[in-house]
Amino acid sequence: MGPRAPVRRRPAPLPAPLPLACAGTPVFARRTPVPWPLVALFTAGYLAPYLLPTVVGRLDAGLPLTATEAGAVGSALLLSSSSAGFLLASRVERIGARTMARAGLLLAVLGYGGAALAGSVPAVVAGAVLGGFGSGTATAVAATRIAAEPDPHRASTLGLLGVSALAGAVYLTVPHLGAGHGQPLAAIALTALAVWPLTGRLPGRGAPADPALRTVRVPLPNLRAGLVLAAAMPFWSLVQNSLWGVSGRIGLTQAHLGEAAVGAVFAVALAAGLTGVLAAGALGARLGLALPVGLGTVLIAVCVAGNASATTPAGFATGQILWNVLYPVVLSYLIGLAASLDPRGRWAVLVGSAGSLGTAAGPLTGSVLSAQAGFPAMGLVLGAALLVVAVPMTGVALHASGHPVLPGTVRRRGGAPGAHDSAASPVATGDAVHPTT
Repeated sequence: MGPRAPVRRRPAPLPAPLPLACAGTPVFARRTPVPWPLVALFTAGYLAPYLLPTVVGRLDAGLPLTATEAGAVGSALLLSSSSAGFLLASRVERIGARTMARAGLLLAVLGYGGAALAGSVPAVVAGAVLGGFGSGTATAVAATRIAAEPDPHRASTLGLLGVSALAGAVYLTVPHLGAGHGQPLAAIALTALAVWPLTGRLPGRGAPADPALRTVRVPLPNLRAGLVLAAAMPFWSLVQNSLWGVSGRIGLTQAHLGEAAVGAVFAVALAAGLTGVLAAGALGARLGLALPVGLGTVLIAVCVAGNASATTPAGFATGQILWNVLYPVVLSYLIGLAASLDPRGRWAVLVGSAGSLGTAAGPLTGSVLSAQAGFPAMGLVLGAALLVVAVPMTGVALHASGHPVLPGTVRRRGGAPGAHDSAASPVATGDAVHPTT
């Protein structure tokens, strides 16, 4: 028997490369291009609420209006903004994001610009209402498109960064531009004008936010969770803007600061808020939704009560800084929570518009409460209301995170819960709709 021929052994195959998801980085966490036109549009739409204290204060000081009447004008502006969101939430795709954004920015330029130049109260009110509708239109487009982004939390965080930085710059600048009601209104109009060229990069008519969602008349998914969030959001926003609308008066009359000093406090507070927004962007979904929404709202309630009771410059500044650090963090998670309920962005716009109703009522509510009961009592009432609202909002956050705490929910395959009446709707699973930045 001769020698055996050598046997060629096939080398062992190399192990298949691990999928990205197994390597520790979720597929949905891959960095995507920043949607700068949406960030800019978000900034232009949100600037008016951020400048509310100086807008209301300047109306009170520069026009024959009482503090309550000036607060009512601010409420009318914000009510017009929320009305635009309700009316246009379902029409962005049909009209076209580019067309609607340009119309909103044009209304903002004409309305706020006209109000800044007008000298009579009726003309100022009309311009503020028109400009508010333009702001709401821009916000509706931004919210709808951001909700369909691969990373909506990142986009909304960048938008909050932009509006906080811009508002801080306005607060530092306006006191040095002389008296009158027009300066903050002109700043909003000029911002809308500056954002206009970027709208050319938005899609036109008939281009849905997500091409994969080209279906006809898809019903709203997560109906119960969305309705609970939409019902709670006005009260959450009402508390924030009731205090925000009278914060200037608290600083001037109760903490004994001048206008320039109050403006500096607001600028520092908004700058500190940028750190909160950056922290929220860095953390992304690592904390989930329930912890930032629930615990964050409780901490805001404490800040609201403490800030309304501040009688010294240090106490006022500390309260404003802590509050402005927490507020954008919780708001960014609430925006992400609403976006997670419907990839078409309808809940994002509807919840945002519902919140705008509370925002609109805030200046008038704060003015009336402080006039009737004083600032400290107003703070206690608002803080208690915020604690009550924290409960259902945390429940919705738990629901969206994969814990079915709402009656009638069922767990889908993959772990994402859904309401019985929306279990078949095309909503992404729990992880995919809360991307990590």
